[in-house]
Amino acid sequence: MKLKRAALAAAFFVVPALALAQPKGAVDAMQVEADVTVTKVDHKARTVTIRGPQGNLRTLEVPPEAQNLDKVKPGDRFKLTYTEALVLAIQRGGAPSASANRMVQASPKGGTPGGTVARTMQVTGVIDAIDYKNRYVAIRGPGGQTLALPVSPDVQDFDSLKAGDTVTLGFAQALAIKMIAEEKPAKPAAKKKS
Repeated sequence: MKLKRAALAAAFFVVPALALAQPKGAVDAMQVEADVTVTKVDHKARTVTIRGPQGNLRTLEVPPEAQNLDKVKPGDRFKLTYTEALVLAIQRGGAPSASANRMVQASPKGGTPGGTVARTMQVTGVIDAIDYKNRYVAIRGPGGQTLALPVSPDVQDFDSLKAGDTVTLGFAQALAIKMIAEEKPAKPAAKKKS
């Protein structure tokens, strides 16, 4: 799928230097498709609230680069396809810090609403908890907030990490969305009067 490739390519090009330099980096990707209904559009705040197939509501932030927000209205039904990618690299040591970058590729003006957003992050902090069996690590960053992340099976030396270690995690997340309006049923033909 074109959007999946764009999301993964975006993740690779904007990954922090840490992830590119480490042989411990890994990429996991998953594609999900869902039928959603738009329940609210806030043009001023640039948000769209959608109701998923199980009735759950989710508010999506629409980046300023997206030019087709004016085409979305409450009641619209869409097929929402997205791909999330996570690139993860772990390196021991470092001073507490956090950084993030973002890259957006939006569909052209007048086109179907959608696009790709890639966000890269690098966090240095202390491991609060580690789940070896399920491959999760919880790191407390410079602001004192804890971030829990899955660790790919391809990341080496995961089993040698322990709570209390200072590490730097580098990762990227990519989200590709293409909203395609579902066709509305055709109206029945009017009966002719004889």
